[in-house]
Amino acid sequence: MAKKEMEVMKDVDLERYMGRWYEIASFPSRFQPKNGANTRATYTLRDERTVNVLNETWVDGRRSFIEGTAVKANPDSNEAKLKVKFYVPPFLPIIPIVGDYWILYLDHDYHHALIGQPSRNYLWILCRENHLDEETYNELVEKAKEQGYDVSKLRRTTHTDPPEGDEGPKDTKGIWWIKSIFGK
Repeated sequence: MAKKEMEVMKDVDLERYMGRWYEIASFPSRFQPKNGANTRATYTLRDERTVNVLNETWVDGRRSFIEGTAVKANPDSNEAKLKVKFYVPPFLPIIPIVGDYWILYLDHDYHHALIGQPSRNYLWILCRENHLDEETYNELVEKAKEQGYDVSKLRRTTHTDPPEGDEGPKDTKGIWWIKSIFGK
């Protein structure tokens, strides 16, 4: 049975979307450390077409991060479909990795969001705070189910009190990325 076409938000105000988002839950990914905590993304508008992306997580008390960019997949469309690009390995940016970042749901206050992509292999529940009430979380899980996602793969992200800015020792060698290739 073919999956229905995914519905994507329209007319998202990109400037309003900028800022820090905390990962509340996600599908495990080989591009993220398996034991990462306090995972968050910070989006900054570089110009009217390009968004700087900073993804951070803490592993064993060390800040791991990767930086990239995002642009609208189709500049003439009002759909919230972005293309994100990261270079790997992050300590020696050689290979561009490009992926889809589709905003499947965004509340009117720009407080919580459901992010996915057409293959349905990746899914994120994001929030402006590092916690989300259970009722809203369950509503987002239902929305993901309606979009054809196998929500049994969702894993909640552990949050404690991460440093506010770039504080904390950094994983400057990108060791987390190498380990993730081998499923660690």
